[in-house]
Amino acid sequence: MTTTPALIDFRTEPAPAHDRPSPDRLVKGNPDRATWTHYSAERGDFDCGIWACEPGAWRIVFPPTKEEFFHVISGRVRIADTAGHAREFGPGDACVIPSGFEGTFEVVEAVRKYFVVLDRSAA
Repeated sequence: MTTTPALIDFRTEPAPAHDRPSPDRLVKGNPDRATWTHYSAERGDFDCGIWACEPGAWRIVFPPTKEEFFHVISGRVRIADTAGHAREFGPGDACVIPSGFEGTFEVVEAVRKYFVVLDRSAA
C-alpha cells in the first residue's frame, strides 16, 4: 500500500530562518531576512515558501543552475541588472529571476513574498 503525500498548506507557518546579506555583497543597510520554507524537495532542488525582509540592498548573482519565481504579498522591491536597468515590484506583482542573472536586489519597503526556487545543481 502506497501513501499519498500530504498537501502543503501555506496557512500553517513553519518556524522562520533568519539571515542577513553577506558583507561582501551588501550595498545599503543590513536587513534581517526571514524565510519560512513550507516545502523543500528531498533532493534539495525545489524549495518554496514565504520570504520577508527589512529595507536594504545587496548584490545578487544567480548561478546558471538556479532560478526563482516570486509573487509580492506586501511591500516593494527594486531589482536592477548590472547595466542599471531596474524594475519595481509591489503587491500582486510577480517576477522570475532567471539563471545567470546578476544585479542588485533592493527592498524599498519592508516586503513579504511567496517564492519558488529551482536549483538544478542540487538534483
